[in-house]
Order: sequence, then structure tokens, then C-alpha cells
Amino acid sequence: MNPSGKTILIIDDDADFAEALAPALEAAGFRVLRARDGHQGLKLAKLEAPDLVLMDIIMSERTEGFFAIQEFRRTPSLAATPIFVLSSLYDAVADFRVAPEAAWLAHDAFFSKPVDLDKLIQTIRERLGLNAAVREGTG
Repeated sequence: MNPSGKTILIIDDDADFAEALAPALEAAGFRVLRARDGHQGLKLAKLEAPDLVLMDIIMSERTEGFFAIQEFRRTPSLAATPIFVLSSLYDAVADFRVAPEAAWLAHDAFFSKPVDLDKLIQTIRERLGLNAAVREGTG
């Protein structure tokens, strides 16, 4: 069931994280797709045209998420798709910070893991222009 009519693509190599995140998004009314790496995520995005992407940065290859985001932005059909980065990058590299306006990592929002699900879902709704009426099924 997809009351919002919106599809979210999770690209993350941490299967446990994706499996924990997906039901919360589904309960909030989203259709959820999952990919285990940047290559699979790009392929799936080209086929399914998700409304928003949740992207890990450090996957099997340490820079995989960075390159996947760049490829999204170079692909005409995906260039405008909002990308939210969900990463423990700041835990791994304490002094490293990325602003959304940084052209080399063209993302729309950054969430540190562990992710505050309520804040994430609220930000997704805001970014996709959904109002509070779509909140059925969320606590």
C-alpha cells in the first residue's frame, strides 16, 4: 500500500539498517525500494524513477556513495531527484563536514546514523510537498 504515491529508494550496504528503516517508511505511507550498493541503486533508479533517494556514503568501496551521487546528478532523468545522505561518516572522520551546497557532494540533506526516524520522515514529507494528512499509520 502506498497512500502517498511516493517511492523512496534506500541505497545502503548495511542490510540490517535498511531492513529497520524500510518498515518505518512503509508505515508512513511510502513505497520502498532497496539497493545494496551504488551501482545497483543507479540501475534501479533508472528503472523505477524514485521520488527521493536515501544514500549511504561509505559502502563496500569507501567512496562509493560520493561517486553514486555524482552519477545521479549527471543522469538527466535522475538529476533533480532529491538525495538525503544517511551516514556515520562524521563518526568515522570527526573533523569532516559536508554542506549541501558543496558541488562535489550534491545532496539535499544529511542525517547522521543512527537516524532520528521522526525527523527523517518529517523532512522527507516536507521535501516531497506532502502535508500532515498523509501521516496515517505513523505514531
